[in-house]
Parts: sequence; C-alpha cells; structure tokens
Amino acid sequence: MKQGPIAIFDSGVGGLTVVRALAAAVPNEKIVYFGDTARVPYGIRSKETIRRYALEDVHFLLRFSPKLIVAACNTVSSTALEFLEERVPAPLVGVIEPGAVAAANSSRTGRIGVIGTEATIESRAYERAIERLRPDAKIIAKACPLFVPMVEEGRVEGEVAELVVRDYLAGLVPIGVDTLVLGCTHYPVLKAVIRKVTGDAFGIVDSAEETAKAVKRVLDERGLVNGEGRGGIEFFASDNPSRFRHLAALFLGATPCSVTLVEPEDFFTS
Repeated sequence: MKQGPIAIFDSGVGGLTVVRALAAAVPNEKIVYFGDTARVPYGIRSKETIRRYALEDVHFLLRFSPKLIVAACNTVSSTALEFLEERVPAPLVGVIEPGAVAAANSSRTGRIGVIGTEATIESRAYERAIERLRPDAKIIAKACPLFVPMVEEGRVEGEVAELVVRDYLAGLVPIGVDTLVLGCTHYPVLKAVIRKVTGDAFGIVDSAEETAKAVKRVLDERGLVNGEGRGGIEFFASDNPSRFRHLAALFLGATPCSVTLVEPEDFFTS
C-alpha cells in the first residue's frame, strides 16, 4: 500500500498547484493527476452533476490503486466530498478544510478574507469551515472572477495583473483583514503580484500548500509514507492535452513530458 500513488483530480488545471506543493512536501511519492478538461468548469453545474462528475473522476483514478485521493477542486470539495467519502474506499482530502484550519489558527484578530470563484464564494464553504473552528471570526468573502482567466492567459505579473488585483483586494485592507485565504487552486500562481500590491497588509494562506501539508499528515498517521525510491508524476486529461501541457508549464514551472488523453468511454458513466 505504501507504494501506491497519490491520486489528484480537478475539473481542469488549477489542481496542479497542489501537485507542485505535494511534490515538494513528499518527494518520494508517485502522483497521478487527472484534469477533466472536457467538462470544465464544474462551478456552473448542478449539485447532482458535480457529484456524478466527481465520482466518475474518482472511478478513473481507482484503477491506479491509489493510497489516497485529493479532490483538488474547490467546487467538488464544497459540494461532493462527503458524497465521495461514502462511496470511495481510499481516504480523501479536499482543499477547503486545510485552508480553513490554517486561516483560523494564524489570524490574530479573527478578521479573515476569503477570495475564490463565484461558485465557491456563493457556497459559503470556507465561511462555515472557519466558523466551526473559530466562532468569533469575522469573514469577508469576495469573488474574483477575472483571476482564473488571467492565470490561464499567463497574465500573472505586470500592470494589468496589478490593476485587477488592486481593484479586487483594495477594500480588504481598510477593514483590518489580517489573513487572506486563496480559495481557488489557480490563485497561488498570483501570490507574488498579490503580495506586491498589498505588501504585508495580511498573511496569505495558500490552499494548495495547506492541502499538501494535510496529505502528509494523513499519510504519516496511517503509516503510508513512502520513504524509498523516486517520486514521479503521470498526467491525464479528458480533452486537449496540448493546451494542458502549455498551462502546466505555468503552474508547475516545467512542462510535463507527456499528457495522456482519456477518452470519454474510459470514465463517463452516461
């Protein structure tokens, strides 16, 4: 079981920030990543459809006999994680709880900002998770819908990126937010420009890094850490692997050697 891979899935490429953080945190582990690029985005789908897509993604990954599965998608983590846990034999880790725990523990004042996609912000998943841990918290949640297309177009620095970041985040500083949760797996790519615009106004919680820490804790607790051999990453996508490779270079800092196309009949159930 220790030799089994860590399986990660997302509706697209955002979960690659989790891959990068995991590869640094547990370098001996093998990782299998599946991006459901044929059906992205998940955030506009109904709850029933999101759950079905997530279960199909997991069923594809189960063929690799993973020792742990990461739902590196905020939409799935907020909508379908418990649904999956009831149906999947491997342990599951989402991206919301780790970020919420880090924010609750690190905020001095309890004034916590959460930024994410419109779907994640509307779900209030981060707010509920933080409030369970810290009932006194004052949470200011803000959707930043331009951040994802900015990242996927490679506009992660320069005047345009700075203007958009300033417009979205300017209101958080005057009200005393001391901790900002990057509640979308695309957003860590913008961490440098966010820091440039806001300075040291608040601490930044990187949900990808916190998820990697959570995965390592689960592996340690279950005695599943692979302390030998070399790690490696396999990439799979349900559409347009060439675009996946192009975007992966931005998220990972290097271009994957190959990305395998997964045909619909290999994992769609209907």
